[in-house]
Amino acid sequence: MYLVKTPPLIKSLFNDFIWDIDTDEKTVFLTFDDGPVPDVTPWVLDILKEYGFKATFFCVGENVEKHYDIYQRILAEGHTVGNHTYNHINGWFEDNTVYMDNILKCDALFSTYFFRPPYGKIKKSQYTALQLHKSVVMWDILSGDFDTSITNEKCLSNVVDHYKSGSVIVFHDSLKAKDKLMYALPGVLEHLTDHGFKSESLDYAMEYGQLV
Repeated sequence: MYLVKTPPLIKSLFNDFIWDIDTDEKTVFLTFDDGPVPDVTPWVLDILKEYGFKATFFCVGENVEKHYDIYQRILAEGHTVGNHTYNHINGWFEDNTVYMDNILKCDALFSTYFFRPPYGKIKKSQYTALQLHKSVVMWDILSGDFDTSITNEKCLSNVVDHYKSGSVIVFHDSLKAKDKLMYALPGVLEHLTDHGFKSESLDYAMEYGQLV
């Protein structure tokens, strides 16, 4: 089970994490987890370029190693990257040393200030060890593109019915999410455009003082 829209209470209880961005601009922050993969990520980059939108890609280290050319394209087109561990491991079920070593193994491939724990699961002790070096980014909205039990239309409505200025929105550039992503993402980008919104990267938020 998961919540499409993160409740204010959860945000307040875990207020050291980034859930959304404080901005008065008509801007959201699209994020993509689990890539890069050849069957999905280039398509995402193509459609983002078509709309002139920027995003943040939380990359799995082993996928960066396998598909370094796609990783380089992400950067070349002005997007931000974040660490999503080397093997997409679940912090709740890992020894702290193993977990931190996995993050560092990903760090050895590329440098980034941003980290998102796979599944959104991280122990307090792991976060305490991490917080001096990285900013942990969660989300305001989960599209549910990974959920095989929902329809494509539901994936789209999860986003367009709930976003606001500053929303951090999660999609996945993965094979599992491919079908729903390829249906929902164009609809989301069209909806945002029609309503005068844009998407920016987390680096943009830092540059303009919306994220410290």
